[in-house]
Amino acid sequence: MDNFIFQNPVKLIMGKGMIERLSKEIPHESRILITFGGGSVKRNGVYTQVKNALKDYKCVEFWGIEPNPKVETLREAVKLGKENDVNFVLAVGGGSVIDGSKLISAALLTDTDPWNLVLAGKRVRETVPLGTVLTLPATGSEMNNGAVISSKVTEEKFGFYSNFPKFSILDPEVTFTLPTYQVACGLSDTFVHVMEQYLTTTRQSRIMDRWAEGILQTLIEIAPQIKANQKDYNLMADFMLSATMALNGFISMGVSQDWATHMIGHEITALTGLTHGHTLAIILPATLRVLKDQKADKLVQYGERVWGIKKGSIDERIEQAIVNTEEFFRSLGLTTRLSEEKISEDVIEEVKKRFDARHVAYGENENVTGEIAFNILKTAFK
Repeated sequence: MDNFIFQNPVKLIMGKGMIERLSKEIPHESRILITFGGGSVKRNGVYTQVKNALKDYKCVEFWGIEPNPKVETLREAVKLGKENDVNFVLAVGGGSVIDGSKLISAALLTDTDPWNLVLAGKRVRETVPLGTVLTLPATGSEMNNGAVISSKVTEEKFGFYSNFPKFSILDPEVTFTLPTYQVACGLSDTFVHVMEQYLTTTRQSRIMDRWAEGILQTLIEIAPQIKANQKDYNLMADFMLSATMALNGFISMGVSQDWATHMIGHEITALTGLTHGHTLAIILPATLRVLKDQKADKLVQYGERVWGIKKGSIDERIEQAIVNTEEFFRSLGLTTRLSEEKISEDVIEEVKKRFDARHVAYGENENVTGEIAFNILKTAFK
């Protein structure tokens, strides 16, 4: 196990009716900027719950943070927040709203353009306090300090790091009316978050492996049940908590990480608009096939512990583990080939150019260069 320092200060508040606790978590003298995505929170009752809980507070609302939050939109939120001298940000929505709100909370305290904060590549530690009410499990942004921000102008998408939310409220009932495609993408995103931290090398940490495998097994077990009954409270609670645990740092302590699939997926989203979780369902199986030699030992472990694959040659067991992974994504209702989404080979070439221009190399061995990314995308295309 590698050396590590771990700290996660987020207060996790989970359960039915917990949105009413907002008045206990936000200081009463706060001037709050509440950020939203589209109008789903008005249809599912979340908006009413939030407004009732904050009826005695001074609040200003910003609507319209889109999936893959655009810096052009976030600039407008920052402007609104500064005009109203806000000193607390409350994100009400899914990972995109929370991600965008992290950048907003940082930009409120500086005259630097928000996109320059992203491009600087440094964690911003001076921010307005942030709380969240999660409505879509997927990114784990409710319990980490990371975000992914896009630019409509440059068609780019980059990571951004600031402070952790002060608290996050998770009520499984708010997920009952989510579109099935969003649920599928959330399950995919959660699954691949775990794989990025788990499917690297063996014998680093028994406890990290078992935690990761437990989340993967949970997702595989609950996915078909959620498809059959999305209004089952306990199923959706397990889904919500799996998504949070997948990317709050708990399963990454002292182990190597990959993230090549995510970085390639981000480029596909930036160039085509395909939902992030869906891109991962397409890219991960191809990544495993291209890198199966360097990941062989962990693929065998994954196949045995997660999928129960114990028979056959090493090559056969590895191939079956990859096939099972791809079939899992397809069982969610997601396609697993770029060609199925009408994504052209020109996009593949552009991703390679971007990797090459930035001289990047991802993966646990830092060997996923533009050329390897190109091979992965070609494999994902067929």
